Amino acid sequence: MGIEKGKFVTLEGCEGSGKSTQIEKLKKYLSDCGKEFLFTREPGGTRISEDIRRIILNVDYENMTDETEALLYAAARAQLIGEKILPALDRGEIVLCDRYIDSSFAYQAYARSLGYDFVRQINEVAFTRCMPDLTLFFDISPDEAFQRKGGADADDRLEQSGTEFHRRVYEGYLMLCRKFPERIVRIDARKTPDEVFALVKDVLTERKIIG
Repeated sequence: MGIEKGKFVTLEGCEGSGKSTQIEKLKKYLSDCGKEFLFTREPGGTRISEDIRRIILNVDYENMTDETEALLYAAARAQLIGEKILPALDRGEIVLCDRYIDSSFAYQAYARSLGYDFVRQINEVAFTRCMPDLTLFFDISPDEAFQRKGGADADDRLEQSGTEFHRRVYEGYLMLCRKFPERIVRIDARKTPDEVFALVKDVLTERKIIG
């Protein structure tokens, strides 16, 4: 009998939505349960992808075109899929990824106005080889989120894109929730961290990601 293919879970949300806190809680929970898992992030997760990340977020590259930005995200994603995500899934592990294809739709397709079709086309490797079994969207408006985190990071080009841009990112995420209701589950991120994690565990149990 062969090894059962693993489960792919992505975590999405606006800047300051509390993803990082929930990821740490989830990693500890899976470890305590004895689950085999891989945690990774986007852009990043491999040496090549991390180098691309540094280019994307570099505040000195303020003249980067929207198309270049989207293509760099797609390139980092393709490397991560081939080098890390697919091998882990083939080993039967749970893969947790901090951001994935939905970030490109919210940030580049919607907020940057590049369009869904363009972003899908340049990310065809993700659609044909590796789509998430479940996406958790941590739902909090960017105004609330930035207030909670104390403002945008000075060394992050994307965070420095302005209030209106991040409001459009949020609208993009809400559009994706309506477009993919079978895959994307909204989590109320305005609650306390423990309350949010209780919701996360309920969804993962219901979707049979964890037993």
